[in-house]
Parts: sequence; structure tokens; C-alpha cells
Amino acid sequence: MNFLSLFVLIPLLMLGGLYLAKGIKAIRGVMVAGSTALLILSIVLTFLYLGERQAGATAEMLFRADTVWYAPLHISYSVGVDGISVAMLLLSAVIVFTGTFASWKLQPLTKEYFLWFTLLSMGVFGFFISIDLFTMFMFYEIALIPMYLLIGVWGSGRKEYAAMKLTLMLMGGSAFLLIGILGIFFGAGGTTMNILEIARLHNIPFAQQCIWFPLTFLGFGVLGALFPFHTWSPDGHASAPTAVSMLHAGVLMKLGGYGCFRIAMYLMPEAANELSWIFLILTGISVVYGAFSACVQTDLKYINAYSSVSHCGLVLFAVLMMNQTAATGAVLQMLSHGLMTALFFALIGMIYGRTHTRDVRELNGLMKVMPFLSVCYVIAGLANLGLPGLSGFVAEMTIFVGSFQNFDVFHRTLTIIACSSIVITAVYILRLVGKILYGTCTNKHHLALTDATWDERFAVICLIICVAGLGMAPFWVSHMIGESVLPVVSHLIP
Repeated sequence: MNFLSLFVLIPLLMLGGLYLAKGIKAIRGVMVAGSTALLILSIVLTFLYLGERQAGATAEMLFRADTVWYAPLHISYSVGVDGISVAMLLLSAVIVFTGTFASWKLQPLTKEYFLWFTLLSMGVFGFFISIDLFTMFMFYEIALIPMYLLIGVWGSGRKEYAAMKLTLMLMGGSAFLLIGILGIFFGAGGTTMNILEIARLHNIPFAQQCIWFPLTFLGFGVLGALFPFHTWSPDGHASAPTAVSMLHAGVLMKLGGYGCFRIAMYLMPEAANELSWIFLILTGISVVYGAFSACVQTDLKYINAYSSVSHCGLVLFAVLMMNQTAATGAVLQMLSHGLMTALFFALIGMIYGRTHTRDVRELNGLMKVMPFLSVCYVIAGLANLGLPGLSGFVAEMTIFVGSFQNFDVFHRTLTIIACSSIVITAVYILRLVGKILYGTCTNKHHLALTDATWDERFAVICLIICVAGLGMAPFWVSHMIGESVLPVVSHLIP
């Protein structure tokens, strides 16, 4: 068996184990064992990948395997990884692992919840290891479908409305994506669905690229919260249970940026050069609009959801700049935002579980009654606004430096506008921290609240270590990513 297939096999075994598990302890045991195995596997893969590169491996994708599934349509189970894929797998494993502990006390229907959560995780892992268009689309759909039930059954607030809105909009994006993928397949001659082979042939006519590129970019862009198709994101995140918000914002939204870069731009470079200005404007709006919208929200989850729109907009913005530095920054931003937003949603869920409110106007003085959670919230906020030494600074600086390397007025003007989001983010983060954490606790019921339990502390500390580790030692990650974005970027240079 191929080493990478373990990322799909382990979740499958977890599904079987959960189905057979009797009692809450057995269910938790299956989840802890499976998520730990995935985390160890991703760490081992990272070291193996770095070792192969240091040994002089020159293949664009390593640990490849190809098995024919349906020969008449050239559909294969084709897997392989580069530095970008390895980074995304590591991010996914960390968030699945910490999300398990964030859901430790979830009730009711615990078994059913973890079954759907694991299925979503399997789709994410399968997507990041796939290098076949059909296989990638299949895992993409596997990752999206469980969201409806996870929000609609275990969510809060207007959960049915949010679940239906999210599902309809993302399925609409999938329809565009399917048309785009079929267009790429037949435009390339209809002989292979392997991404590397299509890129090597480089024979999709320019006229067809101009049709399939917008559809493909839009299909993935909907999941990446591309303006104006972002409206599912705030409602979905606000209604989702804690671990689902962590996985959705932390990993699932990254499928959008990854797909735009790996498929839309890599396979249709001429159309990307011709039409990128349209999507640059839309992503620039996402960056600034998301930050401004976060400023006027009063619900903690909505604040973080609109912040995610802004930060995910930066990913697509950097990808469209079409140079190595900006593309490396885009992947770093996916990593950084994934960790930061998972940390934020975990903390918000823990605060809500105690105070039973997410309304900023009803929260104050929490530092005195929940010092651990409050300090962690401050760290998450500082990472979000880009404090040096934390992951947000490294990612955003790389994006803006890379974006400013384009010397024309249009790109530099958009870069300056996007940079304004840093100031706006600092405004709403500092106001939020000052309002809910400091001052006098005026709600007498809040004075009797308890701080984080052991499982909550463990999940939060793991995420903080990752955020600080990426911020203080980013070079090995950026070097690994930089080598892998180069083949894609070289296709985009006119």
C-alpha cells in the first residue's frame, strides 16, 4: 500500500471503530487513537519529505502512486505530495487532533457527531493527497456533504437556515467546478485527468482556457469566501459547533485557495494572466470588506467569521499576484489562518459554554474569572493582527512583500489597499480584547464561572505552540513551500 493512502485508510478505520463503539469512553478512545495516528503520520511524512528533498529528489511530486479506476474515462486513484500538500496535511492533522479534545463533552448523539466529523476529515485528507482531477473532486464533495448535518443537527442559533444556505452555495460552487474540470479534461485532449500530465502537455487552447478558468476559480473561490459569494461563511461559522467551526474555517476553506492555485492557475496559465485582474479586484474587496464588517459585529463568532473572510481573501489575493514570494505567502497564510482561527473558535466555544452568550455587549471582566482562557484569547488576537513572533506576521509580510514586487500601478495600488486591512484588524481585535476581558465584571452570574478544564487546556496549548512555532521558526516551512510553488509560478510567467 502507498504511504499516502494511510491518510484515507485511518479515517475509514475510525469510522468502523466508531460504528462498533459502545459507550462514550470507547467513542473518545477511537477518536483520540485515530487523530493521534493522523498527527504522527503527518509529522513522519514531513520529515520523510524534507529528507527526500535534502537527498536531491527532483520530482515535482513525491511518494506517488497511480491505480486505474475507470480506464474509459482515464480516471485513476493518483496521489502524491509536494511541500504545499505536506503543509496542508500537517495543518489538517493538528486541527482534527485538537478538535477532538474541543468536542470532548459534546452531547447528544456523540457517536453520530464523530462519524460525520471523521468523514469530513477523510475528505480533506484525500483532497490534499490527490493529483487526479476526478479523485480530487470526489474527496472535495466528501468533505462538503457532512457540513449540512454537523451544523443542522449539532449547531446553535439559526442552524437549519445556516446549514441550508451553506450547502446550497457550496454545491452551487461545486457545479461550476465540475463544469470547469470537465472542460479542462476535454480541452487537454481527453486522454488524462492527472494534473501533472495536463500541465506537462500544456495544450488547452487559449479560447477554452478563458471559459474554464473563471468557472474553476469561481468554483473553488466560493469555498475560499470570494466576494460576493462569501455570505454563507458568517452564518455557517456562527451556527456550527466548536470543533466543526475549527475544522471548517481552519482547513475546509483552505481547499478553495489550494484548488485555485493547484488547478485553475497551474493548468490554465494564459487565462490566469489575462483574467486575473477581475479576481484581484474581488479578492481585494474581500480583504477590506471582511475586516470592516468584523468591526461592526457584536457576536464573537461573527467577528471571527468576517475576519476569516478577510484573511482567506488575502490567500486568493496573493495567489493572483503570480510570483514565488507572494505564492509562498499565500500558503503560509493558509497555515497561519488555519491555526489562528481554530484557536479563536475553540476559545469562543469554551467561553460560550460557560457564559451562554456570545454577545460582546454582555461580556466584560472575564480576565478575573477565566484567566487562562483570557490570556489565550489575547495571544490569538495578537496573532490575528500580525504581532511579530507569531504566525500572522510572517504570512502577511511575505504576501505584501511579494505583491509589491509587481511594478505596475494597478497591482501596487491594490496591494496598498489590502495593507489597510492590517490597521482595521488591529482596531477590532484591540477593542474586542479590551471590552470582554478587562474592566469590572458586571454580571454576577459570571463571577461564579470556572476556567478551562484539562481537555480544553490541552487543545488550546497545542494550537498556541503551533502559532508561536510558525511565527518564530518559519524558515524551514517557507523553504519547503517556496520550492513547491516554483513549478506552478513558472507556468504563470508570460
